[in-house]
Amino acid sequence: QVQLVESGGGSVQAGGSLRLSCATSGYTGSPYRYCMGWFRQPPGKEREGVATIAIGGTYYTDSVKGRFTIIRDSAKNTLYLQMDSLKPEDTAMYYCAAHDVPGDCYMAPRGPENYNYWGQGTQVTVSS
Repeated sequence: QVQLVESGGGSVQAGGSLRLSCATSGYTGSPYRYCMGWFRQPPGKEREGVATIAIGGTYYTDSVKGRFTIIRDSAKNTLYLQMDSLKPEDTAMYYCAAHDVPGDCYMAPRGPENYNYWGQGTQVTVSS
């Protein structure tokens, strides 16, 4: 059973940085079978995709391009989200998610509905 555990959230002022971590375990076979992504759910809103990563590359939603970086450390079985130049509108619960495929994941899906493994979330609050 795949398990995902996020950490690194907190409260920062606008312009600050945070680095989220997602420790993964329980993979079956190669970790590259799993498409990985970060998602967030602002208060009172639906969950949305922030960034995804696969063998073929990365994807970022427009609002975080140039500010956030998704990093996959396969040796440590850890997924990161480096968040710089944070804005108040980045305030949300952030989730790490995984989606397994029969072969290797070359292109990660963008929508949260495609992911079947989720962490418990870590809160990020950005004040102005």
